[in-house]
Amino acid sequence: MNKDSKIYIAGHRGLVGSAILKNLKEKGYTNFLTRTHQELDLKDTNAVAEYFSKEKPDYVFLAAAKVGGIIANNTYRADFIYDNLSIQNNIIHQSYLNGVKKLLFLGSTCIYPKNCPQPMKEEYLLTDTLEYTNEPYAIAKIAGIKMCESYNLQYDTNFIAVQPTNLYGPNDNFDLEKSHVLPALIRKMHIGKALENNDWDTLRSDLQKLPIEGIDHNNSEEEILEKLLKYGISRSDDESSDGGGLSVEIWGSGKPMREFLWSEDMADACVHVMESIDFKDTFDASNKEIRNTHINIGTGKEISIAELAHIIKKVIGYKGGLFFNADKPDGTMRKLTDSSKLKELGWKYQVELEEGIERMYEWYCMEV
Repeated sequence: MNKDSKIYIAGHRGLVGSAILKNLKEKGYTNFLTRTHQELDLKDTNAVAEYFSKEKPDYVFLAAAKVGGIIANNTYRADFIYDNLSIQNNIIHQSYLNGVKKLLFLGSTCIYPKNCPQPMKEEYLLTDTLEYTNEPYAIAKIAGIKMCESYNLQYDTNFIAVQPTNLYGPNDNFDLEKSHVLPALIRKMHIGKALENNDWDTLRSDLQKLPIEGIDHNNSEEEILEKLLKYGISRSDDESSDGGGLSVEIWGSGKPMREFLWSEDMADACVHVMESIDFKDTFDASNKEIRNTHINIGTGKEISIAELAHIIKKVIGYKGGLFFNADKPDGTMRKLTDSSKLKELGWKYQVELEEGIERMYEWYCMEV
């Protein structure tokens, strides 16, 4: 890419897209195309076709997607498969039709089988059954990988798919119904800390910016506590009980292992791929069948949900109790990526987990 190349970032206000935009600006790139959802509905085939025909981007980062945690994935199954297929089909096809020089498609490690050998290598794709709760989302992402791969093979495009591990960072989703585990735990314990300190100013400030199902800073204390109880944040009248009367519920046993990557590290990896790696670099040309050309992006380190919760508790300064509800689903027990392919292509992460959580909570406190 040249510094003045026309770069379209789909999803530029989200967790990944905003980090990519920031990274590109820091590296001196200047010519960006961005549209909000209100300005351009990426599910609208005609609107996307008109936009690409008019703007003619040179490079495309496809970071737009409908995403969520285990609750959202399992509840809105039709939305997750339809919305994601629509978005990626429109952008990838229009990138081909309008001569985009290179496209980067953002996938997810949920594409791998539920009981995948660990760590997960690119070659394990489509070797077994997917995890049930996020199967529609995973199928959409697999389709995106194969669409990039197939267009490259048929049309000689340069579309590359990358599969990040669990991401976290600035501009994450803190909606308690739809967020992933790490931002959800940060917000729950932030609220829990406010409650244990009887700090209603902080709690109402939080709800003013991020209402929970219509409950905001204007509601009564009783209404707020009732809604928080639905999301596992409870306060007992008995302050002598475990955790000083405060408890934060966490879905599952706490035993599943997860890998986490700071979103700005992810963005740096994406820009590295766009600057330095082409489709021809992602596979062995001596193989008769070209497949699994996608690239994993991760740290190669994993931590249990229980350990994660205690790190977040320490960073936030929440002193209440943690309740692991084993009646709720755990999801996949392990999801550790093998990122040796990307390391061989010249990139490695920088930010360790506890440092990243500290940065993320600092950002949250300034923004909320």
